[in-house]
Amino acid sequence: MKKVLIPVTNHATLGSTEQANGTYAPELTHVVHELNSNGIAFDIVSIQGGKAPLYGTDIEGDEVNMQVLSDTSFQTQINNTLVAAQVSVDDYDAIFYPGGFGLLTDLANNEEVAAMAAKHYEADGIIAAVCHGPAALLPITLSNGEPLLASKRVTAFTREEEIDFGTINDIPFLLEESLTRKAAQYSKVQPWGEFVVEDGRVITGQNPTSAHAVGKALVKLLS
Repeated sequence: MKKVLIPVTNHATLGSTEQANGTYAPELTHVVHELNSNGIAFDIVSIQGGKAPLYGTDIEGDEVNMQVLSDTSFQTQINNTLVAAQVSVDDYDAIFYPGGFGLLTDLANNEEVAAMAAKHYEADGIIAAVCHGPAALLPITLSNGEPLLASKRVTAFTREEEIDFGTINDIPFLLEESLTRKAAQYSKVQPWGEFVVEDGRVITGQNPTSAHAVGKALVKLLS
């Protein structure tokens, strides 16, 4: 059975503000829904382990989000995330980073999880991320000393979307700018449109709207 490692943030606020944050639920649940629908297993991990903060759990009209969040086995996993350093990345066929602003504070600069991801990628593993999730790709350095992003085309949450969402002044850094400086190419479509970039074994999606398509692309690559 194929298996996906899902690292999530432990950081429960937006940057250094008091605004409740963490992982944006729909970006996790829509991909989990695709994994479940295709018989693909997954483990949820975080740097510290334990209960992972989620927001966006009360979005009206998002049936997939509500369905996954109400699943008892999913609740057990999100409330008891494994410590990333204690799992063997060799046991997984892909790594998926859901978004949410929280990871801009931890996974975006965590060398330990980045080293796991580099090892995974160099062993023919797949890396997928959506919205702010691609921030976790920033610290990934391959064994030749090159950043993973140096040769990759990616997308992620845009400056315009930060402005629309009212977060441009509170984020620890602007993800679009960081990716534009580090990746081979950063591209985007109009705010809130579905957009996925696939470059070899790296899949990235622009925003929450793109989460479902990232899940489908990940499943397709895994099969």
